[in-house]
Amino acid sequence: MNPNQRGFYTLLKKEVMRFWAVLGQTVSAPVITALLYLLVFAQALKGRVVAGYDGIDYTQFLVPGLVMMTVIQNAFANTSSSLIQSKVMGNIVFTLMAPIGPLEWFGAYILAALVRAALVAVAMLAVTMLFVHLPLHAPLALLVVFLLSAATLAALGIIAGLWAQKFDQIAAFTNFLITPASFLSGVFYSVHSLSGFWFHLSHLNPFFYMVDGFRYGFFGHADVPIAQSLLWITGFFLLVSGIAYWMLHTGYRMRK
Repeated sequence: MNPNQRGFYTLLKKEVMRFWAVLGQTVSAPVITALLYLLVFAQALKGRVVAGYDGIDYTQFLVPGLVMMTVIQNAFANTSSSLIQSKVMGNIVFTLMAPIGPLEWFGAYILAALVRAALVAVAMLAVTMLFVHLPLHAPLALLVVFLLSAATLAALGIIAGLWAQKFDQIAAFTNFLITPASFLSGVFYSVHSLSGFWFHLSHLNPFFYMVDGFRYGFFGHADVPIAQSLLWITGFFLLVSGIAYWMLHTGYRMRK
């Protein structure tokens, strides 16, 4: 094993152990929050909001959206919080001294975020499926959408973590971009229920395609064709990954 490979595995282990040490906060808390959303919205809106898919009630419709929203938020939080903590505490210098290239950096952070996102998704599905029956129409599409979506948000988290110089900037990134975009992605409603302006605006939100594609994996129905969702997610992934890799390669704000 060459030094770069050893560095990659060491960094990956460090990132996984970082969130594993506080599993109650990083996995249990998001699941409980999502379940509260499910309880409140399912009870308040069931019978008033139509899912738009034949044979699918609102509670079933809601679960995949909540799972993907939780995946989006946690994949982003894993990479962004790790980088900003390392920069603020000053221990990022020890990682910079290791024989790790930008590709190993990128791969380790993305894979660690995928592990956390998978744990959150599996935990939430395991709990909700005790109360809500979910069919599984296209497992391969479901897996591809999950991996691409989680990796995309992990790469976006790298960008935010490298750009930010204090915790307030990460909070602003989360509060003014990630949270609004995830809430306005069709988690709680079908975009076909929106008026013209908001309907077209929703189609410019990459998170919409993540939620819609994930929902297709369960029901075989979606607001847009699955191929269109995959193209949007893949394009967004390539864009943010390219930016994240460039920032790692140039050492953007890593020593400040």
